[in-house]
Amino acid sequence: MTRALIFDCDGVIVDLETVRHRRAFNQMWREHGVGWQWSEQQYARALAISGGRERLAALRDDPAFRAVYEVPSDPRVWAATVAGWHARKTEIYAALVRTGVTARSGVRRLAAEALAAGWQVGVASAGARTSVLAVLRCAVGPDMTAALSLVTGEDVSAKKPAPEVYELAARRMGVNPADCVVVEDTRNGMRAAVAAGMTCVITPTWLTFHDDFDAAALVVTGLGDPGGPPEVVIGGRCWPGARPYLSLDDLAALTGAGSGFRLPETVGR
Repeated sequence: MTRALIFDCDGVIVDLETVRHRRAFNQMWREHGVGWQWSEQQYARALAISGGRERLAALRDDPAFRAVYEVPSDPRVWAATVAGWHARKTEIYAALVRTGVTARSGVRRLAAEALAAGWQVGVASAGARTSVLAVLRCAVGPDMTAALSLVTGEDVSAKKPAPEVYELAARRMGVNPADCVVVEDTRNGMRAAVAAGMTCVITPTWLTFHDDFDAAALVVTGLGDPGGPPEVVIGGRCWPGARPYLSLDDLAALTGAGSGFRLPETVGR
């Protein structure tokens, strides 16, 4: 049996949503002479919509945005405008990422352990391919990036919470969805993974910490690393014994586990 470990990108591999994505959007608007800047609170609300292009398109129905920008009445013109904005934002974001990013705890370790153990490892993101690759190359390095299976928002017609991105990831890797563990940080991502028939582990950011992750197998502050700060389980259908970080064996044990499943106690971690 082949298993797969699939990561979302932004918020899971790196936590950049409130910093560089918002900076890139706001710089793009300044360059285009649009009198609009997403505040931290506004952007946090916008993240309920998966995909940067989709967040831009949704501004058409935002009264505050329409007060500062005359939205074209022709849907084709608006779509072309959004596409141009998004392309430039993606360029700006990739440049910001190249200044340096740090992977969240446990990501590099578990990806490397999974690859060494014969697992398939992939990334399934609603983001643009250029942006995702920029993050991966900086966060986990070009060699590991080349070993990962990648599905982005450009490969699917429906973004999360639709399961399409995870269904496609499983097909490309040749893995049964029931044998896949997904690491996500949002409710939309969890819903997508679970709808695809996969086990979901949540590592929330401060933006999503208080969201409802009722269908997740585990909700934990991070994946953790040996010798690093201990991570804390804060929810989920399955509960681990005492452990400051998650191992590959832990993730394997979670696949297909029902509600109330408890990982065995681990000594010496």
